[in-house]
Amino acid sequence: MTEIIISILILLGGFLSLLGAIGIVRFPDVYGRLHAATKSATLGVISIMLAVFLYFQFIEGVFSGKVLLTIVFVFLTAPVAGFMIARSAYNVGVELSDKSVQDDLKKAINKKGKKARS
Repeated sequence: MTEIIISILILLGGFLSLLGAIGIVRFPDVYGRLHAATKSATLGVISIMLAVFLYFQFIEGVFSGKVLLTIVFVFLTAPVAGFMIARSAYNVGVELSDKSVQDDLKKAINKKGKKARS
C-alpha cells in the first residue's frame, strides 16, 4: 500500500510540474507565467518530496528531517518569491497582456494615491 501511495505522489508531482512547464510556455505575459511556475510547480515539488519522505520513513525505516524542512522551505519561499517578482515587474512597468481584462492592483494604487492627496 505504501508503494502505491508513493507512486501516486510521484506521478502527481511530475504531472503538476509538467503543467507548470506548459503554463510557462503558453501564457502570454510575465504574470501568467509566474502564476504557472509558482502554483503548479510548487505543488509538484512538494508532492515529490513528500513521496521521498514516505519512502525513507516507511520503506527504508529512516526519519529524514531534511526532507521535511525542504518541503516547508519550498512551501514558504516559492509563492512569496513569485509574488515579489510579479510586484516588481508591475512596479517597473511591465504591461499586462492584451488578453487581460482586469487590473485590480492599478485600482488599488489609484485609490491609495487619491487618499494620500486629500
